[in-house]
Amino acid sequence: MTALSLLIAAILIVAGGILLFAAVPAVRAYCTYHGKRLVTCPETHKTESVDVAARVAALSTLFGEPKLRLDRCSRWPERRDCGQDCLQQVETDPDNCLIWNIVSNWYEGQRCVYCKKRFAPMKHLDHPPALLGPDDKTVEWNQFQPERLPEILSIYKPVCWNCHIAETFRHVHPELVVERNRDVHHTV
Repeated sequence: MTALSLLIAAILIVAGGILLFAAVPAVRAYCTYHGKRLVTCPETHKTESVDVAARVAALSTLFGEPKLRLDRCSRWPERRDCGQDCLQQVETDPDNCLIWNIVSNWYEGQRCVYCKKRFAPMKHLDHPPALLGPDDKTVEWNQFQPERLPEILSIYKPVCWNCHIAETFRHVHPELVVERNRDVHHTV
């Protein structure tokens, strides 16, 4: 190897190290601010759902602290030009306003109203649990408008995925369901 090729290799290794060193905070910022969140709108004092521009936050860490701005809000497009003061809530506590965490914390430790199975911590690849509404129908939690979740979670009851599927089938095809007395003990 010539001295020039060694110098080029050394420069490439140093540049790669610098890029890797700079990429770690950017990836961390993206992961921190990615996802739909619930905030209290400073203007209306109502719960709204927002998405932070996570890519912008990640890229801005290359030049210092992450710069937060909204990508979406449930009050847009009408109020698109607001001051985005709700971002202070996200900046102060990004984990506790993340919808996934709010719902996961709500389910954890509760029991399914049908089978009484206790809910474990939710995982992203699991089937989504459901909710039993006042109309005695089950619906997956992620089918609601996010900004309505606090109200919904105060009214509805938790239902596991398996019971949700069984109850949905019972409502859709009642002619195919045979009800049996569950109190009868069979002996063999």
